[in-house]
Amino acid sequence: MRKTRPSETDGKTAHQDLHSEKGALRGENPGRSRNPLIKVTDLAWLEFEKPDLNRAEVFARDFGFQVTARTGQDLWLRGTFAGSPCMVIRRGPSSRFVGPAFHAADRSDLDRLARAAGTDVRRADVPGGGTVVDLVDPSGFPVRVVYCAEQLPELPGQQPLLLNSGTEERRVNTPQRPRRQPSRIQRLGHVMVSTRVFARALDWYLDTLGMIVSDFLFLDGQRERGPTMAFLRCDQGSLAVDHHTLAMHLGPATGYVHSAYQVTDLDAIAAGGEYLGERGYRRSWGIGRHIQGSQLFDYWRDPDHFMMEHFADGDLFSCDLEPGWAPMSTSGLAQWGPPATRDFLGVSPTPRRIRDVIQALRSDNEMDTARLLGLMKALHS
Repeated sequence: MRKTRPSETDGKTAHQDLHSEKGALRGENPGRSRNPLIKVTDLAWLEFEKPDLNRAEVFARDFGFQVTARTGQDLWLRGTFAGSPCMVIRRGPSSRFVGPAFHAADRSDLDRLARAAGTDVRRADVPGGGTVVDLVDPSGFPVRVVYCAEQLPELPGQQPLLLNSGTEERRVNTPQRPRRQPSRIQRLGHVMVSTRVFARALDWYLDTLGMIVSDFLFLDGQRERGPTMAFLRCDQGSLAVDHHTLAMHLGPATGYVHSAYQVTDLDAIAAGGEYLGERGYRRSWGIGRHIQGSQLFDYWRDPDHFMMEHFADGDLFSCDLEPGWAPMSTSGLAQWGPPATRDFLGVSPTPRRIRDVIQALRSDNEMDTARLLGLMKALHS
């Protein structure tokens, strides 16, 4: 997790005049638990299964990951920052997202979680060693909380370009020639998922893992029913951390939406995107700058159709910042950039999506006709 010194920002006014209303109304979700079981400090890694590890490794290197370990069954990927790996891809019969792993602040947190869940602390197979507790969130995602024995050492990174800005002349007699090469991933930033049980899942991450909400989104005309999307960050007190480590939204299907990986700057995003395009990969949406989180973004599809994001220059919030509230809309996704694509929004009426909608409306969950219509309206607003 990117960290900075304690914030001097007034947390009650940081959202004002930006993308959100001033804050929660009386009786609305405060976006944090009064007494969480533990407080995780960051995402550790994401776990996937894929049948072809060779193809997965080719894309990983093109996208900007470094390989830290490879066996016949596992591929561990990392960024240049010191810490844990970003991702593990295990050989499996089909391509699927398994779930996230989060860092515990202390080894004793794992014992606390294990007692509450009625499970055991076990040895983690992460490079460098460690211990882990296996949980399941209300959406059905396996969630691991880990305490790593060792950090991977820092690797040489991609240096930001010197920029001339107005009268600040930092670059003289030196032309600017960013190389067309993979964007060198620095670290894992966040993961976004869709769930049919949004409110239950939200409460679980607040109460069990001690995460706090940076921004809530609600469906236009349905605010009284509560939020349908949340951007959650880790609570490290006055230490400012990423605007969101986990994003969740209510949807007709439960599953992975995208994951995001930090790179150095806008030139790294753009030159790395040119590199990916030349090798036949497909951009999903970008380049632009988001509203919630403010980061520069560029989304791509890997060969197994998983969406992955390069990002830079994201917001950093400390614990005193209250959640923002705003209506959900496609126009509210970006401050600038090309219009959000149908691929990014997932609005193409495929047979699978139609089945998901029918099943959601027939099942016992938080999706109903009014909310489905509200989501459709948001996607076209």
